[in-house]
Amino acid sequence: MSPHQLKKQTRRLSRTFFARPAPEVARDLLGKLLVHKLNGHTLAGKIVEAEAYLGDDDQAAHAARRLTSRTKVLFGPPGHAYVYFIYGMYECLNLVCEPDGIAGCVLIRALEPLAGIEEMQSRRPATHRLRDLASGPGKLTLAMGITRALYGCDITRGDLQVREFSDADPVEIVTTTRVGISVSRDLPLRFYIKDNEFVSAR
Repeated sequence: MSPHQLKKQTRRLSRTFFARPAPEVARDLLGKLLVHKLNGHTLAGKIVEAEAYLGDDDQAAHAARRLTSRTKVLFGPPGHAYVYFIYGMYECLNLVCEPDGIAGCVLIRALEPLAGIEEMQSRRPATHRLRDLASGPGKLTLAMGITRALYGCDITRGDLQVREFSDADPVEIVTTTRVGISVSRDLPLRFYIKDNEFVSAR
């Protein structure tokens, strides 16, 4: 997909889309496009897997640690990016949801690359299969050039954005418990597109 086609065939999501409960937003993000305009390149991938994280009652959520300098964006207006560093080597992208003052976000877990694929591959040169390029939260941020420099950025108006196809077909969604966490593991807050080969794990 070329940048021209992307702009012509899609539209940017508004803040209203994100001002809803995180599980609803997570489900509705499936099939949408994550787009990052970076150094003259337009990188885009279809969101195929996402996890919702809640407020105080979700011990796996960073917001459960209350308001800190790290988590303050989670308690602010929806439609902003929460990017954090894990395992000393990966960055993860979350999109802030819920009305202003209520903590909640969606972790983007996997993308199906659609635009700027060569540029993505240059950022992950050891990856040989397209299906492995962005099939995980740390992989996709590397491929898309998303770093902590984007912490707090407004995704409804900046270079990092989420767009939807004007005539998108509905997707069949699978709901499971979240993966890679040790607490609040029983909550059914992970969603992915059924039979999509770019999902991180089944």
